[in-house]
Amino acid sequence: MTNLKRLWRHLTTTQASGRRAFSKEVLADIQQTIAEGERLHRAEVRLIIEPAMPLDDVLENLHPRARARMLFSDYRVWDTEENCGVLIYLNLADHQVEIVADRGVGRLVQPEEWQAVCDTMIGHLKRGAFRDSTVAALSQLNELLHRKLPATGERVNQLSDKPIIL
Repeated sequence: MTNLKRLWRHLTTTQASGRRAFSKEVLADIQQTIAEGERLHRAEVRLIIEPAMPLDDVLENLHPRARARMLFSDYRVWDTEENCGVLIYLNLADHQVEIVADRGVGRLVQPEEWQAVCDTMIGHLKRGAFRDSTVAALSQLNELLHRKLPATGERVNQLSDKPIIL
């Protein structure tokens, strides 16, 4: 059975809500943070912000983790030379952050390290600090990836650094 509070949140959190929270300027700051980080490490980072999941998914009680895995596949985050794609999925209606990592980087990072990045993002989001929460979490992620998968010189950017708002 679908949780009515959750259903209501997804029905009332619109794409316009996402655009208000993540203005063009905020998205540009986030994109710059991703690009700067990718100069420090070999991972490819994608950020997908979804104000609310599709109604069918909510009615089927799909968990944000499962939705993140679907988007990881749909946006081909797995399709990198070193299998080092990392998706950060932010679901505004559920107030949830999920990280899905490809095997090349996933085996190097412990679950509690990924969770610490998610906790950083959620902590600031609760205060409405969308830019600060995302930049802080990405900076933390970049430092983590720099330690685990440091850059080894020039490389091709395989995934766009531009955040996506669905």
